[in-house]
Amino acid sequence: QVQLVESGGGLVQAGDSLRLSCAASGRTFSRHAVAWFRQAPGKEREFVGGITWIDGSTYYASSIKGRFTISRDSAKNTLFLQMNSLQADDTAVYYCAARSSGTVVAGRLFYDSWGQGTQVTVSS
Repeated sequence: QVQLVESGGGLVQAGDSLRLSCAASGRTFSRHAVAWFRQAPGKEREFVGGITWIDGSTYYASSIKGRFTISRDSAKNTLFLQMNSLQADDTAVYYCAARSSGTVVAGRLFYDSWGQGTQVTVSS
């Protein structure tokens, strides 16, 4: 399994931007699919978007509406989530997750490695 550590969360105002990072160790991403999920208080953990590591193809939840961008730095084995035009309902704990084979999927049960999460709070 790969170990994942998220960072970059914090308290921001509506309309601000934030960039989250997910650093991986223990195994180099190669044919992995790596994704971001988020969980707001009292809600289910939901898919935000993901990337197929081998070719950089990205996929996003429709709710993101083009505000978020996922990228990767293969040399550093690190995933990023650039979040722009943040809104109060983006407030959640953001998690990165990896699955060792296959493509990006929205179902959280298909991911076998998870980070501890980073809190993002957007004040309106």
